[in-house]
Amino acid sequence: MHPLIRTARVTGLLYLGVAIAGGLGFLLIRPQFFVTDDANATLAGLVEHESLARVGVALELLLVLTQALTAVWFYRLFRTVDSVAAGSIAVFGMANAVAILGSAALLATAIEVALTPVGDAAATVQLMYLISGNLWTVGALFFGLWLIPMGWCVLRSGWMPRILGWLLVGGGVGYVLSPLVGYLAPGAGVVADVLTVPASVGEFWMIGYLLVRGIRVRALPGTPRDTTVSPLPAQSRA
Repeated sequence: MHPLIRTARVTGLLYLGVAIAGGLGFLLIRPQFFVTDDANATLAGLVEHESLARVGVALELLLVLTQALTAVWFYRLFRTVDSVAAGSIAVFGMANAVAILGSAALLATAIEVALTPVGDAAATVQLMYLISGNLWTVGALFFGLWLIPMGWCVLRSGWMPRILGWLLVGGGVGYVLSPLVGYLAPGAGVVADVLTVPASVGEFWMIGYLLVRGIRVRALPGTPRDTTVSPLPAQSRA
């Protein structure tokens, strides 16, 4: 197996880890605890289901780990294509990981406050969850930014379908705009959500392509793109 294909598949496996950890932690476990308009219910949920709450923190930490490693492996994959773009993927990916790391610390603090109340525990726990959620929202800025150079590298390299590259670039722009729209126009939450759809499609396509194909074999360095032998002109055969 070509080293670049091996690197691509490891990158895809790590990226899949990002999707799984993020989906389970943020979309599945978190909503079971955070009640937007009832701080007491949030507090009660943490006390009654402490183990599940700790699993939620662990999943966010796993997300940070896989996000950081994915950023590094994308750099390894694309550094020969465009070193600046590949470095940008790594930097923006790390910035997003730091935002989620802050969220994990806040969720861990919420558990501690719930089990060992200090002052108004319900209000404190609710505040921790609110800040955590906003860290995810503002972190979307960097998650969008890392998709743009990723798509650019796809376009430059020819290792994946060009439409995937454009989808990642467009999805990245949408992700960058989504928190701006969400904060400037709170009533346009649906619009902010729609802006992230192309990015989600591009990400899952990228994960699947990396895992199944890695990169196009004919686009590998040193591999002829067209091995068809063209017939000699009539005069040359004479």
